[in-house]
Amino acid sequence: MNRQADLLERIPEQHHPRRREVTPPRPALAPQAADQEAAPLRVLVIESDARTADTLLKGLARQSYTAWNVATGTEALRAHRDADLILLDLDLPDLDGLEVCRGIRVVSDTPIITVTTRGSELDRVLGLQAGSDDYLVKPYGFRELLARMDAVLRRVRSQPTAAPQVLRHGSLHIDASARVAMVEGQPVDLTRKEFDLLHLLASQPGTVIPRRQIMAQVWDDAWSPRGRTVDTHISSLRAKLGSSKWITTVRGVGFRLGHP
Repeated sequence: MNRQADLLERIPEQHHPRRREVTPPRPALAPQAADQEAAPLRVLVIESDARTADTLLKGLARQSYTAWNVATGTEALRAHRDADLILLDLDLPDLDGLEVCRGIRVVSDTPIITVTTRGSELDRVLGLQAGSDDYLVKPYGFRELLARMDAVLRRVRSQPTAAPQVLRHGSLHIDASARVAMVEGQPVDLTRKEFDLLHLLASQPGTVIPRRQIMAQVWDDAWSPRGRTVDTHISSLRAKLGSSKWITTVRGVGFRLGHP
């Protein structure tokens, strides 16, 4: 029996090796499949356990995928833009995986398959509601993972190209593709960060967006001290939108889009 193939047959539920430093993603190019003309699909593995991640990366490389690993939610919110498909573990050292899933889904339609030890019905429901396209509980068979990846990719490829997204919330209209925001039909002059912040809030109306998620998605940094950066931009947005009621502060948590 091929010992390496047997190792890849079942991904372990959990290992606890010595913790490793987080480094920027460095995709290791896999050989291109003979029957494909396009470049290999890029798979981002969001997994904090080093042994689990390494085993999974080797298996994906054998299947001609380009795959790389990040170990934290903060890194995932930066790296997901380069991926064609994402494998997401929910148990991350900094951000909860559900928060990461929601954050990616706000700005991207990249397919996400959750792979986690959380196996209850409620966990599955929460994962799918957060934006995951499929949900797989550890330990799982590698062949099953490949089949689920193929199924998700087939569904994505069969969908028509989405029209440019326009968000509407009362008199506020946001055209994401043109990066234009309008209130009562009048354009609002926003900086790049102000637009990104407003778009993030408008993408989840009524939902409180934590400060840490705002920093991770708008400034690509959830941990460095930024003083009152978020508060300053919120204040500027309120002034430009014409009412402080457009953005509600939830003390100690974050902000949500309001109803002026």
